Amino acid sequence: MFNRFIDQPVLSTVISVLIVILGVLGLLALPISQYPEIAPPTVVVTASYQGANADVVLNSVVVPLEEQINGVEGMTYMTSSARNDGTARIVINFALGINPDLASVNVQNRVARATALLPLEVIRSGVTTAKSQSSNLIIFSLYSDNPAFDQTFLQNYAEINLVP
Repeated sequence: MFNRFIDQPVLSTVISVLIVILGVLGLLALPISQYPEIAPPTVVVTASYQGANADVVLNSVVVPLEEQINGVEGMTYMTSSARNDGTARIVINFALGINPDLASVNVQNRVARATALLPLEVIRSGVTTAKSQSSNLIIFSLYSDNPAFDQTFLQNYAEINLVP
């Protein structure tokens, strides 16, 4: 059977050209993104109720905010926590493909609806809504065999030249 390709090289050439053409067409048709979405977009809502313990923060801040935020477009789930220092944190996770800026605006609109239900002290200190990246974008380490470049030098070098 394989002798046919050896005896008739034109058939082999046509099949090879056909495979190359199909490969090029497939390459042009496939979507390619420079920065693929790996982690789902998240929005973090933080609030502070000075002088309150975790139970008070949970009942008077977290519950009203969660009731208003629940059901925002594209949300998959949310987690919340209240601490004894009077801080509350709600993390809203969205499905992949949702625009993080639009998700942040939608959550901000829901939080604005809940401000009438919050204590006056919380409204004064403010409720912050910010989009967040839930995974590491980049991790790097620096080292030097030269003793002239110590830990402080390398840290400063990274903050000045690498991080921006």
